Amino acid sequence: MLINGKPATINQDIQSVYNFLTDFNNFQPLMPDQITNWKSDRDSCSFTIQGMADISLIFSEKVPTSLITLVPQGKVPFSFSLILKLTESNNDTVVNVDVDAKLNPMMAMMAKRPLENLVNVMAGNINDAIGR
Repeated sequence: MLINGKPATINQDIQSVYNFLTDFNNFQPLMPDQITNWKSDRDSCSFTIQGMADISLIFSEKVPTSLITLVPQGKVPFSFSLILKLTESNNDTVVNVDVDAKLNPMMAMMAKRPLENLVNVMAGNINDAIGR
């Protein structure tokens, strides 16, 4: 199941946005309120989704100034990838946050809304986080 988030337009050059998004230490302010117990270093992070699961993420792919893919490490309730696509538009950077989850139909029904919330909250918070 592929869920496409709303695009975020950031008033920063694409290299700065890419550099920001390739360091997990910058991700905590991007996350929804349901994320607790945040721990991170440059290349990985771990957190708890309240009432659901503990998750660790790592980068699986970094294509300079265009694509960043995050995947879970260790045991997770389902397999997924978080995909950040960067494009230039005038002097701004547009970031699309998508999630590709491998779910059976029953799990897909239950997980769709929380996953949509995740990608849209992340996209909405990117501009504020980079401006700090």
